[in-house]
Amino acid sequence: MDLLKGSTDQLVLRPGDIGYEEELSGFQTGFTLRPDVVFAASSTRDVAAAVAYAAERGLPVGVQATGHGLPGDADGGVLITTKRMDRVTVDPEARTVRIQAGARWGQVVAAAVPYGLAPLNGSGPGVGAVSYILGGGLGILARRFGYAADHVRSLEVVTADGRTRTVTRAGDPDLYGALLGAGHAFGVVTELEMDLVPVPRLYGGVLSFDGHAVPPVAVLRAYRKWTESVPEELTSSLSAVSHPDIPALPPQLRGRYIVSVRLAHTGADGEWLVAPLREIGPALEDSLREMPYADSHTIHKDPEFPHAYYGDSAVLDDLDVEAGARLMARTGPGAPSPCVLQINHLGGALAREAPNCVPHRAGRYLVRLLTMRTREAARALLDPAFAEVEPWTVGRALNFAFGSGDRTEGLYDAGTHKRLAGLKVRYDPANLFRRNYGGFDVTS
Repeated sequence: MDLLKGSTDQLVLRPGDIGYEEELSGFQTGFTLRPDVVFAASSTRDVAAAVAYAAERGLPVGVQATGHGLPGDADGGVLITTKRMDRVTVDPEARTVRIQAGARWGQVVAAAVPYGLAPLNGSGPGVGAVSYILGGGLGILARRFGYAADHVRSLEVVTADGRTRTVTRAGDPDLYGALLGAGHAFGVVTELEMDLVPVPRLYGGVLSFDGHAVPPVAVLRAYRKWTESVPEELTSSLSAVSHPDIPALPPQLRGRYIVSVRLAHTGADGEWLVAPLREIGPALEDSLREMPYADSHTIHKDPEFPHAYYGDSAVLDDLDVEAGARLMARTGPGAPSPCVLQINHLGGALAREAPNCVPHRAGRYLVRLLTMRTREAARALLDPAFAEVEPWTVGRALNFAFGSGDRTEGLYDAGTHKRLAGLKVRYDPANLFRRNYGGFDVTS
């Protein structure tokens, strides 16, 4: 190990060095990264020095914060880790927050709530905030406020030429729009500033049903009908998980197929709105309640322990109940391995246009599937499942292509893809940043 010339105190690690394996570790354990060199950045200056090192040698660059989504193209090249860059600064008067590249959503929530403000965070407090935003950012208040990317004011980014730029919509609308929705394909974002929203409290939680006691399709049908009339202040999703009967799980989960509705509502009529859901049948769990925003992570209860997973997504222009029932049958108790199915209700503010490249805004639902299998085995399970909803599929979501960066089709519509390909030639002609699941490299 050594320090990078031109850097302040950046640690450089190579295979065989003490600390190399630990630096690579993250939330996703199913895929192994083997970069030739790892740069453990502590500042924007460190990132710029690492990018210059890679550019001089023509090496691909990947970026990792928390390791929820892995940059596979870092293999054999350069990986920049940003987990040490985790400063979060709130301006309560302006209702904004500045977030460094390695900060997690739990830190941002904790910094904002003392001022009665909330960030447009996702469901998991351990997820890296900046990478989430660069992929669009579908949060727990998404139907009310739109994608997190829609609320970014400025970004600090190191581009392929080694320059550190402050990018705004007014100053560089092309790069601004490309960064918000295309991940790290155009540079390494080291910090960004975004809006906070005045949401000190919300109504939310989970309503769960035992799939062996209440027919899963009955829950799906009721949920589909319910989403037709709820206001945009209410954001929700349906999940279906078949839990194995193993001692490691809590007794209430063992061997059960659980279908749940999770929701967050910023209005004052939450109890009235959820009444139709409570009529579906006896609930296994009902935690719907008013809560301070600091407790919003309890709605989804995402796992906090690192584990292996592979998954994909489909944005739908409609949710056909019979097709959804077949999807549940393929991924439920009869599936060859446990699956997590989630269906997000879209629309509302998510459908409004914004000056970025987050695509498929006309989508009404998002289907997400996860399984803990190898890439090949997972595709053998997931492909037939997604085929059930193919007639209504308009694309895929970048942030939910978990491990499936080998598939680039559908992540952007044709017009957005063409525009991004042109910008890629302009900003990264050597294709230094190859973690672009949209496939818009310089040969597109």
